Amino acid sequence: MARRKRGNPVHGWVILDKPVDITSTQAVATVRRVFDAAKAGHAGTLDPLATGVLPIALGEATKTVPYVMDATKDYAFTVRWGEATSTDDAEGEVVASSEGRPDEAAILGVLDRFVGEIEQVPPKFSAIKVDGERAYDLARSGEQVELDSRRIEILDLRLVDMPSRDEARFSVTSGKGAYMRSLARDLALALGTVGHIRDLRRLRVGPFSAERAISLDSLAELMHNPASLEHLRPVETALDGIPALALKGPEATTLRNGQGVPVYRSMDRDRFGDLQEGDLVYATDGTVPVAIARIESGAIRPVRVLNL
Repeated sequence: MARRKRGNPVHGWVILDKPVDITSTQAVATVRRVFDAAKAGHAGTLDPLATGVLPIALGEATKTVPYVMDATKDYAFTVRWGEATSTDDAEGEVVASSEGRPDEAAILGVLDRFVGEIEQVPPKFSAIKVDGERAYDLARSGEQVELDSRRIEILDLRLVDMPSRDEARFSVTSGKGAYMRSLARDLALALGTVGHIRDLRRLRVGPFSAERAISLDSLAELMHNPASLEHLRPVETALDGIPALALKGPEATTLRNGQGVPVYRSMDRDRFGDLQEGDLVYATDGTVPVAIARIESGAIRPVRVLNL
């Protein structure tokens, strides 16, 4: 006797405003229960002490997660000067201290060093794998964790406020893979002191912004309620930066079957517009996304088929 598939085929994105003191995995589990969805995942981990935008993909939207992960992100955070912690945030133990407190001129003088493509060493308490183990698991067990630096991009970094001599608030726009805890730690070191992030809020991930997010408590009140679907964004929302390409019925069927669609005629090529060989598109059948595809050798070839 075949086992009943767990959950329902719910497809789309939820823009969650994650609260403090829960993990991203716990947040995903709650959203999945609200919608009774068969499949769920998230686009970019937020630490338990961090709040803000956590895009959660349900069903076929999980196939578009990598395109959100690659998107730029906006953050706001507060650095507390004078104390370095084991986790580079307020959750860890203090491991070093300093009497140094930078003034506004000093802070403004180092910001440019952290804008553009820079080398950054991730926090020891992070999800990066070391010999198959998560770095945070190794660190919690007392092992010495040495992580390699990686090249990341900071597009914008600004001093927003200095509420006291012990703290400063910043806004950041970053590319993929940047750790705000590492940025705060390195800022402090560049200023001749030590420091850690006291609070962190993510304001945007690609096309998903805090203005359109729903709190976990509000969503949980809609458990298994059809009204929850009002907070479900279309799968293609994640593909905001990828051009759409309309297909005809038989072409869409071919692409759904995992096969390429040849486009030899000049009238077919006219549909490409400014698209070039190697470009990604998301192919549609009317208003329904069919697949994320790539233009290769005169054909539209599926990269990920969307079963909607």
